[in-house]
Amino acid sequence: MTHTPIPTADLVDQYGPELRVCDVQFRRFGGRSSFAGSIRTVSCHEDNGLLRDLLRTPGNGQILVVDGGASLRTALVGDLIAGCAQDNGWAGLVLHGAVRDSAALSQLALGIKALGTIPRKSSKNATGSVDSPVTFGAITFYPGDVLHADDDGIALLPRTT
Repeated sequence: MTHTPIPTADLVDQYGPELRVCDVQFRRFGGRSSFAGSIRTVSCHEDNGLLRDLLRTPGNGQILVVDGGASLRTALVGDLIAGCAQDNGWAGLVLHGAVRDSAALSQLALGIKALGTIPRKSSKNATGSVDSPVTFGAITFYPGDVLHADDDGIALLPRTT
C-alpha cells in the first residue's frame, strides 16, 4: 500500500501527544526528502546480511527501519544495497546506524535517514532479527506501523489496536 507523505509538523498538530515522534536527530541521505509507508524492521549490529536479503524482495512502498545499535563503526547500507531497495519498490530506509557512498545515495529516488557516514563495510553473517519491534529515540517501531519522515523528523501514526 502506498502512503502519501504528510509533513510531520502537521501530524503533530493533528494528533498531539498520540503521535509517536522519534527523538533521534537523523541526517538525510536519500534523494527523497519526505517519504511514508508501513514499516518492516531489522535489528542487527555491524552486520547487514539480513537487511540486504530483505531489500532484495518486493518492498511494495514499505519502509525498512533498522536498529543498528547506533553504531558508527561500520556502514549498514551503501549504494548497492540502497539501489536494490529502490529497484524493488521500497519507499525508504531509517537506519539507527551509518551509511556509506553518500554522494551516490543522494541520487536515488529513495528516502534514507541515518546517523552518519563511515566508509567501512559491515559483516554479512545475517545475524539479528527481522520483523521484531525495535526501540530507539524514545519510541518503539512495530512492523506494520505507518511512518512519515521529512526534514523535520520521523513520526509514527497512532497505533490502531
